[in-house]
Amino acid sequence: MTQPTHHGHVPVMRDRVAELIAPGVEAMGERAVILDGTLGAGGHSEYFLQRFPQASVVGLDRDTRSLVDARARLEPFGDRFLALHCRFDEFADPMQEAAEEGNQAARKAIDFGLGGALFDLGVSSMQLDEEERGFAYRVDAPLDMRMDPNSSLTAAIVLNTYSHGDLARVLKVYGEERFAGKIASAVLKEREKAPFETSARLVELLYNTIPAATRRTGGHPAKRTFQALRIEVNKELESIELALPAVCERLARGCSAVFMAYQSLEDKLVKRYFQEVSTSSSPPGLPVELPGYEAKFRVVTRGAEKASEEEINQNPRAASVRVRAIEAI
Repeated sequence: MTQPTHHGHVPVMRDRVAELIAPGVEAMGERAVILDGTLGAGGHSEYFLQRFPQASVVGLDRDTRSLVDARARLEPFGDRFLALHCRFDEFADPMQEAAEEGNQAARKAIDFGLGGALFDLGVSSMQLDEEERGFAYRVDAPLDMRMDPNSSLTAAIVLNTYSHGDLARVLKVYGEERFAGKIASAVLKEREKAPFETSARLVELLYNTIPAATRRTGGHPAKRTFQALRIEVNKELESIELALPAVCERLARGCSAVFMAYQSLEDKLVKRYFQEVSTSSSPPGLPVELPGYEAKFRVVTRGAEKASEEEINQNPRAASVRVRAIEAI
């Protein structure tokens, strides 16, 4: 199957994200390196490279298909762009290796700190469009759901091997599924007949298991289960928890990181971390701030920013986005 390039797709809240990182990037000038932690097809990175002509961009993606597309798209920018194949919380070693091999963008990021960062969390529209990947529940496809095709765990393995307790936990915690236990019981019973291989059989099971009243009012009955399986297969929440400090602690002073979340589980992790690192740890009631206890970051956004109605009309994917930004002080 030929992979789509998606070059006509406008990235979600592109202008606002650039506005949030602009002060730090512009202050650093030629030393500025922007980390695009979720490169995808390269839309945000391309805009950064155009908007900030002195800056470089390092893009990360665990999806080898996305990297091929993004590298081709951003080739005209030459050595101002570097793409690294890694999970977005595991960029330190690949960046160090690139710097040791002489890449100037990686070298500047290590020597001067990051001039800005963006993490556009969740599954990309490009991955949803690749039907054989199994992310979309409206098309019958293999139960894969791997963002990195080289990783070993798939949605089929989760369904066919997890115990009732583990499967119910995944569905309840990652999918916020009310009927997690009931669905897990149905999966275990059904897999005794034959292992799960494609999505249509799972969708049929969910239709038969979730009560009709809930199906009429709660959206597509497969949405929460597919979300939960995808998060489990790709360890998405674990990656976010590890990426937050890995990125923020590498920001140069006065520079900002932006996190875009599309579901409450992601947004809660970002919000909680931002609150922790932007709060002084000095004991309450002291007349002065104790040295070393002051907050090292400042939250830039007031709450979570949302897309405008105009953008949502042009790009429906923007409807659920929540944008938060933090600055190193």
